Amino acid sequence: MRLACDPHTHTLFSRHAYSTLEENIRAASAKGLELLGTTEHYSAMLYPEDDLRNFQYYENLHVWPREVGGVYLCHGAEADIVDLDGNLFGHDIRFDYHFSGRRFKEPRLLKDIVSKECDYIIASVHDRTFARAATRAQMTRAYLGALDDPKVFILGHIGRSGLDVDYDEILIHARELGKCIEINNHSLMGPRRASSYPRCRAIAERCAELGVSVVTSSDAHISYGVGDFGAVERLLDEVRFPEELVVTRSRDAFLAALDAALGA
Repeated sequence: MRLACDPHTHTLFSRHAYSTLEENIRAASAKGLELLGTTEHYSAMLYPEDDLRNFQYYENLHVWPREVGGVYLCHGAEADIVDLDGNLFGHDIRFDYHFSGRRFKEPRLLKDIVSKECDYIIASVHDRTFARAATRAQMTRAYLGALDDPKVFILGHIGRSGLDVDYDEILIHARELGKCIEINNHSLMGPRRASSYPRCRAIAERCAELGVSVVTSSDAHISYGVGDFGAVERLLDEVRFPEELVVTRSRDAFLAALDAALGA
């Protein structure tokens, strides 16, 4: 099947990525993609201090054009799940002042500030410290809680996290909410493949059996990786994944699924 959207990519803002937005757009256009999602890391890994000026990028997303070179542009964030209730980074960080210096009428949460102009959020686990002593039920509940967030559209690379969870419970909840599970090309390559590939394949098989929608993505951290879906395509072929459950098969399919899930 043709994969026409890449909803999970990073630019220089993510600090350990290497390309500009313009370079990623050019790469997407050259590969014939219909939609590009820029989903910068939004977590404690970016800055050692909680200062709203570090996150002002997210308050200016409205200046982007919606389409460049035939590629529809989505604004997003890849937010870290930070506790066993499924809360996302910034849910408990409050600011009294705007980054320009003006005082807010009431304190505002960082998460609300960041997510306001995002079309969607990918909820992922990177730092597993909070899950160290978690039971299977507790970690499952964390993913369920993240799915319940009104801005979360995608659960990111759950096969790569290596956490002990009840996948069926998570997948069924995603289906009920009309939200998506990510099949991440980066998780299927290099040294990660040995540990995460069997889990990613099992998740893909269960999504197909349970009728759960998926997004495919590159998780590119450099422009040369944008639209690279080779490992994902091979996996989907191996499990004979139903094309109608792949919302990244076209721009229209992705935007329709996003609108149905989030009312975007």
